[in-house]
Amino acid sequence: MDAVFKALADESRRKLLDRLHKENGRTLNELCRDMGMTRQAVSKHLGLLEGANLVTTLKQGREKLHYLNPVPIQQIYMRWIGKFEQSRLDALHHLKEALETSEMPQTKKGK
Repeated sequence: MDAVFKALADESRRKLLDRLHKENGRTLNELCRDMGMTRQAVSKHLGLLEGANLVTTLKQGREKLHYLNPVPIQQIYMRWIGKFEQSRLDALHHLKEALETSEMPQTKKGK
């Protein structure tokens, strides 16, 4: 998980992941557009993302397509966020049940 946190720590890498989330299966040239950095820099960032297993690649002819792999992010969510969220969801569920089963005071209509 250290590699995932390191990869996510950089704004440029998060932007690349956002772009892949929006449209998966992009080439290096497509990912370089509007990044404001050299092709080599984008390639280096993609290498770190691949090393963290956040990006996978597939050769298609002469092109290499890059795909977002959400599994490591899901694992972080399950380990660090999900377990804290579950208790809140349980509390809201119990509150809803309590409110639905309690008798609501009836108001008398005025004349």
